[in-house]
Amino acid sequence: MTTLADLQPLAPEIFLLSATCALLLIDLFISQQRRGLVHFLALLILLAAGILTFREGGQGAASAFGGSFLRDGVGDVLKLFVYLVTGGALIYAKPYLEARGLFKGEFYSLVLFSVLGMMLMVSAGSLLLLYLGLELLALSTYALVGLHRDNRNASEAAMKYFVLGSLASGMLLYGMSMVYGATGSLDLAQIHAAAATLDGDSRQLLLFGVVFVVVGIAFKFGAAPFHMWVPDVYQGAPTAITLFIGSAPKLAAFGMAYRLLEGGAGELSDDWRQMLAWLAVASLAVGNVLAIAQTNLKRMLAYSTISHVGFLFLALANGTPAGYSAAMFYAICYAMMAAGAFGAIILLSRQGFEGEEIADFRGLGQTHPWYAFLVLLLMASLAGFPPLLGFWAKVAVLKAAVEGDMLWLALVGVVFAVVGAFYYLRVIKVMYFDAPEDGRPAELNPDAPLRWLLNANAVLMLVLGLFWNPLLAMCQRAMGL
Repeated sequence: MTTLADLQPLAPEIFLLSATCALLLIDLFISQQRRGLVHFLALLILLAAGILTFREGGQGAASAFGGSFLRDGVGDVLKLFVYLVTGGALIYAKPYLEARGLFKGEFYSLVLFSVLGMMLMVSAGSLLLLYLGLELLALSTYALVGLHRDNRNASEAAMKYFVLGSLASGMLLYGMSMVYGATGSLDLAQIHAAAATLDGDSRQLLLFGVVFVVVGIAFKFGAAPFHMWVPDVYQGAPTAITLFIGSAPKLAAFGMAYRLLEGGAGELSDDWRQMLAWLAVASLAVGNVLAIAQTNLKRMLAYSTISHVGFLFLALANGTPAGYSAAMFYAICYAMMAAGAFGAIILLSRQGFEGEEIADFRGLGQTHPWYAFLVLLLMASLAGFPPLLGFWAKVAVLKAAVEGDMLWLALVGVVFAVVGAFYYLRVIKVMYFDAPEDGRPAELNPDAPLRWLLNANAVLMLVLGLFWNPLLAMCQRAMGL
C-alpha cells in the first residue's frame, strides 16, 4: 500500500507532472498575443521544481516504492542542472520560435514532459522506472523535432530520430530482459547483489545482456558507431529544438549510464569498462575527423557532440566513484557549453535566415566585436583551451582514464583533443579574419533576454574556468567522495 512516506521523495516529480498538465489546460484559454504567459509559467515551474529538489535534497538520501525510486546526491545535482539548462534553452528558444510561427504551448508542454522523463531516469532504482523515464523523454523529443510540420527537413529528421531511437530502445529493452532472466530481478541493487553469485550460463547471459545495455546507452548518447542519427537530427531540427536536445538530455544520459553500470552491472566492471573504452576511441575518431569537413555549424557541433561523448566515456571507463564524478563534471560542463554554442546560432538567426552556416559568422569580429568575443569563449571552451571551463573538464576525464590504468586511452584522448581544436579555431578564424559576406554587417537578434543570457553563458565559461574546483567538488560529494 502506497503511503505518504513513499510519495515524499517524489515531490518534485509529482509537482512537475501536475504543473505541466495544468499548463496544458491554461494554454487552451490563452490567445496567441498573450502566449508569453505560457513562457513565463514554464520558467516558473522549473524554478519551483528546483526549489523542491533542493529542499528535499537537504533531508538526505531516500527511496520510494521499495527502492524503485532513489533520491540521492547524484540525482539531485543532475536534476538541478537539468532545470538550469532547460530554463536557458527556453529563453534562447523564444525569439526563434516567435519568428517562425512555432511559439505554441505544445513546445513548452513537450519540454517539461521531457524534463520529467530525465528526472525519472536519474533517480531510477529499477530497470522498469529507468525505461519508463527513457521512453517519456524519447517520445517527447521525437515530437519536438517534428514540431515544425511544414518544414521538410524537420519532418525527415523526426522520422530518422524516431526509427533509430526505437531501434535503440529495443536493444536496451532486450538487454534488460536478459539481465532480468539471469538475475530474476528488475531492482538494480538486487541485480548487483545477484551478479556476484552467478557463474556458468547465468553469468554468460548476464554479460550478453550488459552488452545490449551498453549498446543502448551508446545509442542514446550518440556514441560511434551508433551515431548515425545525431548529425541529421541536429541539422534538420529547428535550432531552438536542437539546442534543447543537444544539452539537457546529455545529463540524463549520464544518469542512465551511472544507474545501469554502477548500480546494476558493477560485478562485470572489467567487461563493460573495455566496451566503453573502445566506444570512446571510436567516438573520438569519428566525431573529430568528420567535424573537420563540415561547413554547417549545427552539423559540425553534432559531430563535436560525438567526440565529447568519447571524452565522457574516458571517465566512465574508469569504473570507480572518482571516474563517475569526473564524467558527471564533464556532462554538466558540456551541457552548458553546448547550450551557449547553439544560442550563438540563434543570435544570428532571424525570420527567413537560419544563420547556421559557418560562413554566416564572417566578419563578426569587426562588426560586433563583443558578441564575437562571446562566441570565441564558447568555441575555445569546447575546444578545451585553458583557462576556460572546457579545459578543466578534459583534464578531469583524462586524469580518470589514467587512474583507471588506461594510459593508452588517455593518450588517444589527448591526440584527438588537438585534432578537435582545428574546427573550433576555424569558426574563430572566420569571425576575425574574413570579411563580412557581401560587405554587409551581420544582423543580430534584438531580443534582450537572449542577449543577456548569451552574455552570462559565455562569461560563465571563463568564470568557472578560473573557479572550477567547487563544481568538481560538488560532483565528488554527490558520489560520496
